Amino acid sequence: MAKWLITGGSGFLGINLIRYLLERGEEIVSLDIQPFTYGDCADRIVHVKGDIRDMATVDSCMEGVDIVMHGAAALPLYPKKDIYTTNIDGTAKVFQSAINHDVGRGIYISSTAVYGLPDHHPIYEGDPLVGVGPYGEAKIEAEKLVGMFRESGATITTIRPKSFVGPERLGVFGIFYQWASEGRSFPMIGRGDNLYQLLDVEDLCEAIYIAATLEDKAKVNTEFNIGAKEFSTMREDYQVVLDRAGFGKKIRSSPANLVILGLEILDFLRLSPLYPWVYKTATKDSFVSVEKAENILGFTPRHSNKDALLRNYEWFLANVEKFQSGATQDGITHRVPWKQGALGIAKRFF
Repeated sequence: MAKWLITGGSGFLGINLIRYLLERGEEIVSLDIQPFTYGDCADRIVHVKGDIRDMATVDSCMEGVDIVMHGAAALPLYPKKDIYTTNIDGTAKVFQSAINHDVGRGIYISSTAVYGLPDHHPIYEGDPLVGVGPYGEAKIEAEKLVGMFRESGATITTIRPKSFVGPERLGVFGIFYQWASEGRSFPMIGRGDNLYQLLDVEDLCEAIYIAATLEDKAKVNTEFNIGAKEFSTMREDYQVVLDRAGFGKKIRSSPANLVILGLEILDFLRLSPLYPWVYKTATKDSFVSVEKAENILGFTPRHSNKDALLRNYEWFLANVEKFQSGATQDGITHRVPWKQGALGIAKRFF
């Protein structure tokens, strides 16, 4: 049995990884700025409500830890200052504390946002890193810090996951699922004929576990893309949710340039439910190679895009009454429904 510290333990990835590890008999300390509200396992872990930007708090959580999984991050809708201080300074504190406490393994959750808007696909780990916006830029800087810690002797695996979905995921997907459950069609930005890879959170948890426990440390002291192995166009993949909803509705296309311009205006007015990274990449192909993870970790994703979306939708249907009131929240994390903004008006036409 190993002792894990999970930063961001109250979030979407955090709770799924905690459940995954508890099934394997691991000991867990969770650190998150948010309270831990999952009653099914709250009494089986130690949760510390605190900020990763506070070194004393981080140090207090690191005692006796064997593996640290650093997933805490300020997402793109946070203010720029919080993105930089959390995703860069917070990362530095977490791994410096891990080194000071002789923690054997580290896992850093980065993002495929570090690749920017590439001119080819699939994307490989060695491709250029071009951050778009504060979030992408901060993730690149954090990866540089991880590289420096490796040079000082630390073993830290950097995982770059595609957008991942599954139980507990809301955010922008919560908008889609709500529309589907209400018997509405759903608009794509553009035709929806682009290939857009997703990832099931269960597959991500498995990749994290393998990287953290593989005996040969040298093999995992690097970066890995993680994404679904099976995926098709956005139109085809998202249609399975509307089919499951059972109202005979379809994914609809829209004039991409006009919609993006409209979203940019709404974003300026703070009325857009989507951040620029979402709507500016929604019409483009976006998929990474997972060959490196397959060859080195022996990891192959089990869930397709369609599987992941359906699993997430089934969870949504089973739990919708619990979080309907969350639609009034600020909506800057994945654990609550995002405000629909202008989409709340537009949906009556679908």
